[in-house]
Amino acid sequence: MSDQSRIEWTDATWNPVTGCTKVSAGCDHCYAETLHERFNGKGSFATVTPHPDRLEKPVGWRKPRRVFVNSMSDLFHKDVPDRFIAKVFHTMGTSPQHTFQVLTKRPGRMRALLNSVDFVNLMIDVDRKTGFGSTKEKEEEQARLFIASPRWPLPNVWLGVSTEDQKWADIRIPALLDTPAAVRWISAEPLLGPVTLNPYWLHGAPEWGPEYREPTSPTGLLVQDLVSVKPQLDWVVVGGESGPGARPMHPAWARSLRDQCASANVPFLFKQWGKWCPPAREFGQSPYDHVTNEDACQVVSAGGELLGRPWPGWAVQDGTRDAHVMRSYRKTDAGRVLDDRIWDEYPAVTA
Repeated sequence: MSDQSRIEWTDATWNPVTGCTKVSAGCDHCYAETLHERFNGKGSFATVTPHPDRLEKPVGWRKPRRVFVNSMSDLFHKDVPDRFIAKVFHTMGTSPQHTFQVLTKRPGRMRALLNSVDFVNLMIDVDRKTGFGSTKEKEEEQARLFIASPRWPLPNVWLGVSTEDQKWADIRIPALLDTPAAVRWISAEPLLGPVTLNPYWLHGAPEWGPEYREPTSPTGLLVQDLVSVKPQLDWVVVGGESGPGARPMHPAWARSLRDQCASANVPFLFKQWGKWCPPAREFGQSPYDHVTNEDACQVVSAGGELLGRPWPGWAVQDGTRDAHVMRSYRKTDAGRVLDDRIWDEYPAVTA
């Protein structure tokens, strides 16, 4: 399998682990499962397999590139050993020419590991069985020094979570924001429902110190000092579902996330419409010039349900009602234009 990728937001894929199991609705039509089982047999994708022989692969790539880590698995699956995950991070840390994009639906384990001194010690000294010294105390001391240095979190690793709907956004994003990372991002693909991003996720939540009485105030006013601002999201990727059985993405969902990002100056990338797209989007005509009473056109509710073919007399201007007409296209024909432009924004990364 070629390392080069046609995924719009990355340059190459690196799969030190293959195989996964489903955890939420976004997994229902998993492209990785379909591809894996085409060559390895039905049911084979459920076997999670680390591949030690692939660990050093990115080290030999001289040209800098964005690398999607585990497009064919989830690095934080329970069946991937801690030590193997540490080796993956070790490779990323020793390949600073690349930017590694990690995406998971299991942010709880990611948060626990990357906040763990034991895990960091494994990562920075994977080639030695006993870590930095013969005692646990020495190992922890060295790991804590590494954590306190500019080398942690790894500056070339972007950590992301999948957020296909509001339920999983509410569960996964807070765990992501509690995880040390140089860049934090979400992939709302396949986007299966509207998602409202908490303002704190976009702007950062303030952390206040303990209350105390203002000494210069005659009334002894209670005040608090701003101690810090919690991390925020650095990037949002949105896309519709493609392939057999693909579920439609209502245009309003994509527009809403784009507008939320714009208001907070968070980079936004629209990856694809997928199988379902507003009719005649790319032809410069009315969105309804190509609406026909056939199965290729469907009315999609605000909740993402297919309501059936457009009925006689159906007419609605885009955005004035909750329901919307969508047409089935090939993914390449549907494209990735949203409101007359391609949205291809990335986080600004400083060296």
